[in-house]
Amino acid sequence: MDIFKVFTVEAAHRLPHVPEGHKCARLHGHSFRIELHLSGPVDPQAGWVMDFADVKAAFKPIYERLDHHYLNDIPGLENPTSEQLAKWIWDQAKPLLPLLSAIVVHETCTSGCRYTGP
Repeated sequence: MDIFKVFTVEAAHRLPHVPEGHKCARLHGHSFRIELHLSGPVDPQAGWVMDFADVKAAFKPIYERLDHHYLNDIPGLENPTSEQLAKWIWDQAKPLLPLLSAIVVHETCTSGCRYTGP
């Protein structure tokens, strides 16, 4: 069974390695939509893969590091593309959420990425 929990993170960033004149080189912000996907068996007693409240609690310290922050200042996010953000979140969340199977980052309503681990 696959489950997911969605979070919205408001954050600013700039992309330092884009070609000169690229609009993403300038400081700007996004309302990132982040989906944590977890996969595992349904516990016959509880009736779920994992309590969504436990997913939220595990993600809370990661969320607080990202929300309303300048992503470039966070170690490991010096070049905070959606792809790098998804991998960074995976690296932070996987030890806390062993059933984590994918991170989906929506940078805009129409653009994003999905990371399923190394």
